[in-house]
Amino acid sequence: MSESQIAIKFPGALGTQLAARLESPSGPPRAHAIFAHCFTCSKESLAASRIAGALTGHGIAVLRFDFTGLGGSEGDFGNTNFSSNIADLLAAAAWLRRNHAAPQLLVGHSLGGAAVLAAARDIPESVAVVTIGAPCDPGHVKHLLGASAARIEASGEAEVELAGRKFRIQRQFLQDLENRNSRDAIGALGRALLVFHSPRDTTVSIDNAAQIFTAARHPKSFVSLDTADHLLTRKEDAQYAAAVMAAWVSRYVGAPASLPS
Repeated sequence: MSESQIAIKFPGALGTQLAARLESPSGPPRAHAIFAHCFTCSKESLAASRIAGALTGHGIAVLRFDFTGLGGSEGDFGNTNFSSNIADLLAAAAWLRRNHAAPQLLVGHSLGGAAVLAAARDIPESVAVVTIGAPCDPGHVKHLLGASAARIEASGEAEVELAGRKFRIQRQFLQDLENRNSRDAIGALGRALLVFHSPRDTTVSIDNAAQIFTAARHPKSFVSLDTADHLLTRKEDAQYAAAVMAAWVSRYVGAPASLPS
C-alpha cells in the first residue's frame, strides 16, 4: 500500500502557526488519528515518524504536529505549558475535522500521552486513546528538570538543557502542571484505552503505566514493550507498537484493513 504525505500549517493555542504532516494511505482511510510527540521532541522524532508511517500502512491516516515553539512550529516554547499543549491538540483535531475527518484515534508519546488523556473528552469523535511511555501525572516532568526546577521556582524562569538542547522554562509551566488532576480525567475518559510501556524505561517508570491502567475504566488494555527504551529508538519497537495498535483499534473504528505483506 503506497502512502502520501503532505506538509500543512494551522493556528495553534497561542495564535502562531503550527507545523504538521498528514500521512494518508493510498485508498480511503479506515480512520484518522493524531500523534502527540514527547516533551521537547518534535513530529520528526523516531517514534512519531515510524509509528505514523506504520499506521498509515495499516490504512489509518495520521496527523503529527509540532507543539508551539518546537520543531517547525512558530512561537516561544517558554510561553507554553501543559494547558497550551492540550489546546494545540484541540486545534489539530479541529483542522482535521474541517478538512478531512475528525480523529477517532488519539496517540500520545510520553508527555504527549498525558496530553491526549486530558484532551480526549473535548474531542467527541474520538473513541480510542493510546499512550506510549506516558506519565500518569504530567507533573512528572518536574522530576526530569532536576535541580533546575528549584531555580525556575526561585527566579521565575531558567534555561534548561534537555537532550542536548537548551530551553527556557518559566515558573508558570510548573504551576500549570501542579494544577492538573490526571487521575480524575483518566477515570472519566470514556474511551477505549491502550497503554504501552517498557519495563526498562528509565525516563518514565513503568509504575506510571500501572497507575494509568488502574485509574481507567474498561475497555482498557496493556502491552509491554519489553526491552524498548523510552524514545523507541529501535525501528522494530516502533513497528511492533504500530502493528499492535492497528489491530487493537480495528475493534473500535472502521473496517479492518488488509495488513501489508
